[in-house]
Amino acid sequence: MNTTARWLKITVACPAAATEAVSDLIGLLSGVGVDIRPLPDQGVNAITGFFALESEAAADEWLKRVIPELNRLYGLYDLPPPSPNTEIIDDQDWATSWRQFFSAFEVIPGLVIKPSWEDDRPGENRRVIIMDPGMAFGTGQHASTRMALSLIAACFRNPTGSPPKTVLDVGTGTGILAMAAAVFGAERVTAVDNDPEAVGIATDNIRANGLEGIIDVSGRSPSDLPGPCDLICANIVHDVLAEMAPELGRLLGRNGRLVLSGILRGEQEQHLARLYGANSMKTLSVEYQGEWAAMLLAGA
Repeated sequence: MNTTARWLKITVACPAAATEAVSDLIGLLSGVGVDIRPLPDQGVNAITGFFALESEAAADEWLKRVIPELNRLYGLYDLPPPSPNTEIIDDQDWATSWRQFFSAFEVIPGLVIKPSWEDDRPGENRRVIIMDPGMAFGTGQHASTRMALSLIAACFRNPTGSPPKTVLDVGTGTGILAMAAAVFGAERVTAVDNDPEAVGIATDNIRANGLEGIIDVSGRSPSDLPGPCDLICANIVHDVLAEMAPELGRLLGRNGRLVLSGILRGEQEQHLARLYGANSMKTLSVEYQGEWAAMLLAGA
């Protein structure tokens, strides 16, 4: 976690249609968590990001970088430029701010994401993953993550066959999909990411949940891994998913399941359906949230 003494807090109001894109942008620029809170009286969401201040001039530098990017993005949605609220907060107030914003939430039915400072225990039909904020993506707030989790859960509820025993999470990020597979009942989960920082974050999260005996996380390439896997999940981006189609087809076991997310609905999902179909995988279902799509496929 950043050890800077102060932070710039930026909050913008955003209509629902642009919320995912704006939160993605703020998270990408800040490198730490993004809070999304509905403002029902105004019919919009309040999106808050925190930006590390390493020098006296850093706040102005961040504003010069962030505001034009927000203006550009709002313009793509035919929205007027936002009117950001800004505040400088001390480092000791940063954790308090996050505790104010971030609390346990049910990311999908039966699965709760909770911060470490809250006391919340799993139940018979309720599983809990511990994750503290402080990273840009992968705490379950993004539509692509929620849909991937929903499809993974469906694979473990499958009444027509055995639940997956071996799972591969490609581009694991914070490790949230790998951890979900483990708490749903997978016997062995392999999680890989080509970003060393993501591997470190995922390792910490997996250890915090006591799942290191089930999940192996590393920076290995899928091409270096043996198959077959009962379930593969990949919440990445369209171009990477397209490039990986032959490799994921090799790794997916006969009648195995493949969850693809991070895809824009429409042309991207249709292209992947054709591409993976050409690699002997058929699309079983597609979920949608806003502009995003997630696909469930089966191996031949």
